[in-house]
Amino acid sequence: MTSAILKSFALLLLAAAAGASAAAPATVFLEDLTWTELRDEIRVGKTTIIVPIGGTEQNGPHMALGKHNARARALAERIARDLGNALVAPVIAYVPEGNLDPPTAHMRFPGTITLPDAIFEKMLEAAARSFKHHGFRDVVFLGDHGGYQKVDQAVADRLNHEWAATPVRAHAILEYYRVTNTAYVDALKGRGYSADEIGTHAGLADTSLTLALAPALVRADRLAGTAKPAASDGVYGDPRRSSAEVGQLGVDAIVTTTVAAIRKATARR
Repeated sequence: MTSAILKSFALLLLAAAAGASAAAPATVFLEDLTWTELRDEIRVGKTTIIVPIGGTEQNGPHMALGKHNARARALAERIARDLGNALVAPVIAYVPEGNLDPPTAHMRFPGTITLPDAIFEKMLEAAARSFKHHGFRDVVFLGDHGGYQKVDQAVADRLNHEWAATPVRAHAILEYYRVTNTAYVDALKGRGYSADEIGTHAGLADTSLTLALAPALVRADRLAGTAKPAASDGVYGDPRRSSAEVGQLGVDAIVTTTVAAIRKATARR
């Protein structure tokens, strides 16, 4: 009798394991799925694909070059999970960052990678057409960097003109980036931080947001007890009082605002 019970228990465990393996994957990242898992996700309504766009650029002596890429991926995951019907494409890490000869903008610092606008546009277009081909109905561009926001919009407009007779649409959700310069900054000012400290690049706002999402990319030992960095260091602002707690204000604003903007943009006509 005991042997029969053990055998039955073993069969139940095997059945449970088989059921778990057949269940829908917990991930929202397209690159973590097999092609059959992706096909099945699309069939059950995961027809929105978020394309996170980052960038590889200098972020001062205290923050790693991949800041935008890590943040774009982490935020896209949160946004996709809140939406419930979205998946996340691989992060686009190669973006326009200035001229090569003579070097301008962040290209003056080692490690920054730049693309011509035309090449960047073609990359976005090709990715979007791939997603359309596989059954996605809404292609959402989320840009973590300010320099290519107009390009994102131009590509979406061009694709929508091309796709006018189809149910598929591309969306450049500019609110995702815009909120970092509006609601997030307002929240920081409400806590007593000055505009000079908040900054526009690698300052308190930028560094705090990274601490909240990818803390390993921030070199804390280069913040505490150091002199205020300057523009010659690649820093516009003062990151020395940055914290994950402060950055969470930005995370919450970005996710809430972006989810609402995507839902509005993708509401079927």
